[in-house]
Amino acid sequence: MSIRYNADSNTFILETRNTSYLMKVSRYGNLLHLYYGERIPDENLDYLIKVQDRGFSPNPNEAGNDRTFSLDYLAQEYSTDGKGDYRVPSMEVMNGDGSQIFSGKVDGFKIYKGKYTIKEMPSLHATARDRVDTLEVRLKDQESGAVAVLCYSVFEGKNIITRSTRFVNEGTCAMRLLKIMSATVDYKDSDYDMVYFSGRHTMEREFNRIPVRSGVHAIGSTRGTSSHQQNPFLILCEKGAGEDHGRCYGYSLIYSGNFIMETERDQFGQVRVNGGINPKGFNFLVSPGETFTAPEMVLAFSSHGFTGLTHLYHDIYRENLSRSPYIKKARPVLINSWEAAYFDFDEEKILNIAREAVGMGVDLFVLDDGWFGKRDDDNSGLGDWKVNRKKLKNGISGLSEEIHKLGLQFGIWIEPEMVSEDSDLYRKHPDWCLKVPGRPMSRGRNQLVLDLSRRDVCDYLVQVVNDLLSDARIEYVKWDMNRSISDVWSGLLPADRQGETSHRYILGLYYVMDEIILKHPEIIFCGCSGGGGRYDGAMLYYQPQIWCSDNTDAKARLKIQYGTSFAYPVCTLESHVSVCPNHQTGRVTPIETRGMVAMDGVLGYELDSTRLSQEEKAVCRDQIRFYKKHYKLIAEGDYYRLSSPYENPYFTAWQHVSKDKKKSLVSLVLTDKESNDAQRYVKLKGLDRNAMYKIEGQKERYSGAVLMYAGIPVPTELKEYEGVQFCLKMV
Repeated sequence: MSIRYNADSNTFILETRNTSYLMKVSRYGNLLHLYYGERIPDENLDYLIKVQDRGFSPNPNEAGNDRTFSLDYLAQEYSTDGKGDYRVPSMEVMNGDGSQIFSGKVDGFKIYKGKYTIKEMPSLHATARDRVDTLEVRLKDQESGAVAVLCYSVFEGKNIITRSTRFVNEGTCAMRLLKIMSATVDYKDSDYDMVYFSGRHTMEREFNRIPVRSGVHAIGSTRGTSSHQQNPFLILCEKGAGEDHGRCYGYSLIYSGNFIMETERDQFGQVRVNGGINPKGFNFLVSPGETFTAPEMVLAFSSHGFTGLTHLYHDIYRENLSRSPYIKKARPVLINSWEAAYFDFDEEKILNIAREAVGMGVDLFVLDDGWFGKRDDDNSGLGDWKVNRKKLKNGISGLSEEIHKLGLQFGIWIEPEMVSEDSDLYRKHPDWCLKVPGRPMSRGRNQLVLDLSRRDVCDYLVQVVNDLLSDARIEYVKWDMNRSISDVWSGLLPADRQGETSHRYILGLYYVMDEIILKHPEIIFCGCSGGGGRYDGAMLYYQPQIWCSDNTDAKARLKIQYGTSFAYPVCTLESHVSVCPNHQTGRVTPIETRGMVAMDGVLGYELDSTRLSQEEKAVCRDQIRFYKKHYKLIAEGDYYRLSSPYENPYFTAWQHVSKDKKKSLVSLVLTDKESNDAQRYVKLKGLDRNAMYKIEGQKERYSGAVLMYAGIPVPTELKEYEGVQFCLKMV
């Protein structure tokens, strides 16, 4: 098995094909972290544990007169709290007597074949081809009866270790869980950088790299979603690590709500990484006999830089995360009505856009916001999921029928989690919203949030959305969520349990998606939260693609898609060609460039097809033909970032390479043009250095070695924002 226990050294050994992860039970029962990194043959690493008497570092009672044993500096697998370890804790519990102490000691373990399961939340699954083993270690606080069950599953062939934590109350009094991390990893050194991805609405997942310094640096969200502002993905890398070299550790949380990732460098130059549910506003009552489960953290290690780490996450997320069958199917190329019509449309206008889109070569028409209730702007109508007959005289089913007669599939936009005050639903059920009695409400986009911690609200949404999907022929659903959550208070929870509302909201959302999305595998569901405000692994469990950003500007997308690519496969990234001047930035870029950037993901169009010239439609047809021809390479190949838009002001380039290295697609966009400019080169990656390659349309042949080490000249005739795209084939 990939997991063993060495009884002689009291050591657990977890091994993937290329990595080792070791931890040890101390002589006092504490679970200490030993090693995570390149695979090693050793099973006894006791020599790494160096103890000494350190001032102001308390010693546990069981150590007696031994002043050298202190949890204040030892690397732990899941830290204690209130017992002398002053670093950020893995868990905080308020016991029945009011104390906030958790002193978990190893109280048994089990090793078994297969993947552990998490009830009510998304997680990775094992396929028939995977060899997966699981370790569960019980850490029990004997005085209170609090138990932390540490769960580890090892995907041996994919070099992935998943972690989750179950809290079990085996005591006699109710306990309050104030903090629970899915995973903690302690490092004995601190010569690292921290890479994370921050941003804002219309500029998500921007690349950040900072040195790990003394103290705590935390990223996270308290917005009720994983958010535009931070993403639940973190890289810890050694100094000097780059795309192709250096040791890199990845932490990806499979959770869509409030999260936190903490990196602390302590007084002795050690580093602790924590990740899990954000403790701000979190307070969960766990009665005797009850269990609380933390979301899953996906750990990866690569000694081959960021690219090596990216390939691990792309492979595991394509194969072992999404439950949609479309994750392995070619997606239809769509045209969306939003930037073409916004709220101002009727049936004839929509059909005209669809008719003209047929000539562009698209496969699917998507009707965006504005088709339901009293919805002429974003101030009313949300929650009333009945068609507006003034706009669509033949209803959704009639429109769908006409769209299909044109030879197109049909899709629709919904925002189930929200409600407008000016809506029939709100007037009937004002208590169904998250709002605090006696306080004025906060609004976002002039809308309120339905309380998905309530099962009655969830069941209503399941029924109304499923009724909509059964009433018409619908092949695609864009599931949006357009505000951050505030005023968190549920009418069905007592005052002392309001701290559970945010997490219960997320569990309710997963329940609704279980009952809608998983019950309709024939429909493509696209995730959206004002673009990329909920771009996380849990959403990818349900939705094979996510609208990457409301910003469709091709140059801005270079940064957005660059950051997104570090963890998330490009086959999950929906990206559209829009008009120019761009609606978000006013920038003008060639339609050829817009298409090149958009096909670095799931290609679509966000424009009014009736306003395109015949030349522009011809370009779109060519783009779609090219995209479909190379879809398998784009969606399933290995992804390489050839340049960084943050470090290279002149061009941004990227590359897709087939797993067998026989085919490759290279794309480059010129981002800055200077007079009498220098000749620049782009060096390719991922090819077979000993093989010969031919660039499509050219006679010359080049070795993989020369293409990777000498590179290809960037055409000097390119103008600013123009691009070049070419295919390579092994000969």
